[in-house]
Amino acid sequence: MDYQVLYRKYRPSNFDELMGQDHIVRLLKNSVIENKLAHTYLFTGPRGTGKTSSARIFAKTINCENPKDGIPCGECAACQNFNSSPDIVEIDAASNTGVDNIRNIIEEVMIAPSFMKYKVYIMDEVHMLSKSAWNAFLKVLEEPPEYVVFILATTDVQNVPITVLSRCQRLDFRRIDRNRIVDNLKKVCKSEGIKASDEALEEISYLSDGGMRDALSILDQLSKASDKIDIDVIKNNYGTVTTDEINELYNNILHNDIDTLVNSLNNIKLTGIDIKILINKMLDCYIDKAVDMKKRNLSTQAFNQIKKLIESLNDISGKLNYSSNGFLMLELELISFINDDETKLSSREISQIISREIIDDKCQVDVKQYIDKNTHYNMCEEFINIRINNSFVNASKDYKQTCHDLWIKFMDEINNMKLKEFNLLVGKTMVQVASDNNILLVSKSESVKLVGNNKLYEIENKFNEINNTKYKLIFITEKDWKDLLSNFDKDKVYKIMKEDKYVNETADTVSLAESLFDDKIEVK
Repeated sequence: MDYQVLYRKYRPSNFDELMGQDHIVRLLKNSVIENKLAHTYLFTGPRGTGKTSSARIFAKTINCENPKDGIPCGECAACQNFNSSPDIVEIDAASNTGVDNIRNIIEEVMIAPSFMKYKVYIMDEVHMLSKSAWNAFLKVLEEPPEYVVFILATTDVQNVPITVLSRCQRLDFRRIDRNRIVDNLKKVCKSEGIKASDEALEEISYLSDGGMRDALSILDQLSKASDKIDIDVIKNNYGTVTTDEINELYNNILHNDIDTLVNSLNNIKLTGIDIKILINKMLDCYIDKAVDMKKRNLSTQAFNQIKKLIESLNDISGKLNYSSNGFLMLELELISFINDDETKLSSREISQIISREIIDDKCQVDVKQYIDKNTHYNMCEEFINIRINNSFVNASKDYKQTCHDLWIKFMDEINNMKLKEFNLLVGKTMVQVASDNNILLVSKSESVKLVGNNKLYEIENKFNEINNTKYKLIFITEKDWKDLLSNFDKDKVYKIMKEDKYVNETADTVSLAESLFDDKIEVK
């Protein structure tokens, strides 16, 4: 079998290739350089963070005849024969838990190495050893022959006896930073010719829970499931949620929409996502929101609400090990925020929060002025309903396809103008219904609906200018669309409804449109 799985193919071969454990690398390198080796090491930490790889690298380095700055040369006889040497002994303690297995090791320890300077025993999952095995092992761990080095590895250090811990030099491995995992995955994808979106790689880093081995295993599996790995491929193969879905939970709380909140949670639960991963993603997302609120100086009440939400999620995270139903705990906690008098926000505070979700804080454009001063359309429910109605008049699949192509062209032009924040707005929508004069645009995000409709006149003008058309637009959410379908009357004959009384022809929208879409505006 020629194929080699990615986590084995890209396993680090020296300390410079070991990722996310700089403190470990520094200590082990210095031990070699200064020739100050301990007789027993205990490597502890989460799975897939490099414990066994580090043990092998260290064993190779201390036996190398010409190590350079704590790195094995790879050319000497010891390095060349390392993988087949009988002096490097790897033992799975989970399969050799008994006292008899340890006695065999004790007998072998007394035999000097055949080829290497040091006889190295790498024992994985040592917490699985029985009490009698540990007792038999204590003496040789404390005073092994000078040519023997023990490297014990475990993911559960709490089950290692204190009498053993006191005889070891303990090194704690950390979960690898998600950004470093993503960077490494990008390198592997480039090397292997795997096509994957940045969003998908970031999601893989979440699923790996800080373990590079898990990340490479997931990437390996997904590369066989599709020619290109995107977030949909991950959702079809692993339990996960997108940032939009997590934002939707927060928006449900903002709007005190208990029915949608419960349905959203149920849909997330059906994906099979691990509750710990879900809560960690929610914490990351909501902490970013809290920081953004402080930067933008939003209301104290809004900050207090999200602060309380973060504290609640953190409490749940600490209780997950003692609960058999984490989703129930999460659901009850989120429901408690509905119509909570202590944290309830005004309509204006809600608008300020969700309207800023898609705006890059480094952009020069202050969108708030367009929300406050966009007076060309009286953006009310009646006006939105008129636009929706008019979208169905003479609507057809052909019109929809034509308008879809026009919208894609519009997206490309906005992107070329470097209007990043508005590209995000346009990019999060799709043409759902189109006629010869009207387009109904649907987005998952409440914020897109709010900002899009508050800048509707400016967006219409630019869209029609780019495409040489005269379309009228309206933004709604997926939830609005589902509600429309549930009440849809296929026999109804739609007729154009006038919108004159909702239009202010004297509003100074030309200057707003010019400043909003000025080609000279750039993202710094």
